[in-house]
Amino acid sequence: MKNTYFDLIDQSYYFPQEGFDLNNDYLSFYGISLKYLIEKYGTPFKLVYLPRIGEQIRRARNLFNRAIKKNSYQGNYQYCYCTKCCHFSHVLKAALEQKVHLETSSSFDIDLIFKLLDEGELTQNTIVVHNGYKTEDYLKKIIKLNQAGFKNSILVLDSKSEIERVKKYAEAYGGKLKIGIRIAIDEEPQSAYYTSRLGIRPSEIIDFYKNKIKDDENISLKMVHFFIDSGIKDNVYYWGEFQKALKLFVELKRECSEIKALNLGGGFPIRNNLGFDYDYEYMINEIVSNIKSICLESDIEQPDIFTEFGKYTVGESGAIIFQVLEQKHQNDREVWYMVDNSLMNTIPDAWSILEKFIMLPVNKWDNEYTKVNIGGISCDHSDYYNSEDFNQQLFLPKFKDTDEEPLYVGFFHTGAYQDSISGYGGIKHCLIPAPKLIIVDRDEKGNFVDYLYRKEQSVDDMLEILGY
Repeated sequence: MKNTYFDLIDQSYYFPQEGFDLNNDYLSFYGISLKYLIEKYGTPFKLVYLPRIGEQIRRARNLFNRAIKKNSYQGNYQYCYCTKCCHFSHVLKAALEQKVHLETSSSFDIDLIFKLLDEGELTQNTIVVHNGYKTEDYLKKIIKLNQAGFKNSILVLDSKSEIERVKKYAEAYGGKLKIGIRIAIDEEPQSAYYTSRLGIRPSEIIDFYKNKIKDDENISLKMVHFFIDSGIKDNVYYWGEFQKALKLFVELKRECSEIKALNLGGGFPIRNNLGFDYDYEYMINEIVSNIKSICLESDIEQPDIFTEFGKYTVGESGAIIFQVLEQKHQNDREVWYMVDNSLMNTIPDAWSILEKFIMLPVNKWDNEYTKVNIGGISCDHSDYYNSEDFNQQLFLPKFKDTDEEPLYVGFFHTGAYQDSISGYGGIKHCLIPAPKLIIVDRDEKGNFVDYLYRKEQSVDDMLEILGY
């Protein structure tokens, strides 16, 4: 009996599934022929499928609006995209086509917003939530944004010490500056520290508001910001912190009637394996119903609900395709498939925080399969992806080095943070070049359109940066 790779996947998961199917024995990604892209551009390459961004935004927005209608909720829902997740213009423009709002993290984000304004991609009505440590340059640019007509700009305080600097700039601005307060949450039990360094301790927030914000005519508290780094998950830890945040929101709202928004930072998870199971509709309904319940019990106004989705927005739009250059049998049990770039450089999340991604072969699904480790071509010991670190068995089709067609493999749903962490372009570990970047979109008739956004990094690019 021949146990093929297709048999393994077919027996283990529902397949085909959204985003993944076989077309003439080759893997397709949201209907895109990976074989076509490999033949046209060669490997390695990064791929961004822009329509997936809009699909994710519409799904979350529709589910929140349905939950609001189902629960007769009195507030509105606002979807913000976190620019830090992926700053590329094609990504932001795809998100802004869906009329999303934005969340910024540093001063250069404001320059990016002005660029988008000049290009007509957004208007001064766009809500901009400012998180992150407020340096002098960041504060100056936030004020500049307000002066340019962005009346829906909200500066979220990350520490008590920021308030004096904010007041100084608010007074010089001359208008009323909208601000928010971020709640410092208790981290998960396995964390190296107990309380998040981000935000203000819950026990200090009420007094802080009374003493530093309440009577200041230049600032207005509009938002309470609640952020869980591990994301919105159906577990005891998340719901415990969520309920504590709601109770604090009620206390603060009683002191400050101007508060209109509750911001749920930390995003939804995305699919990192073919067996992924997450009930988005259930979670959204629970969030909306819990907020409404405590507001009714406390007889306070139901706030607008904000979310800041970065990875959820863009993560599932990305993929990286490699060619397996060689297979190495290091002992009786270990088989290494060596790919044509560095995994540390291209998917640094896998190396730095042991993030998982969907990994599948592009071809040879009718071959028998074997357990493998995947190695990058750098000389670094850590440049690998295997089952031990990721608590999963990695299997790929067997092949012979003499085969006419090599084996191609892909890592999927890599669209979030990878370029930000590794640094797009620039200097790479072992001077291994950044792979080419391909954009795939659909035209007005729904047909695929692909183009090369950036060629593979050249040796001259690197040597110039290094001063040669």
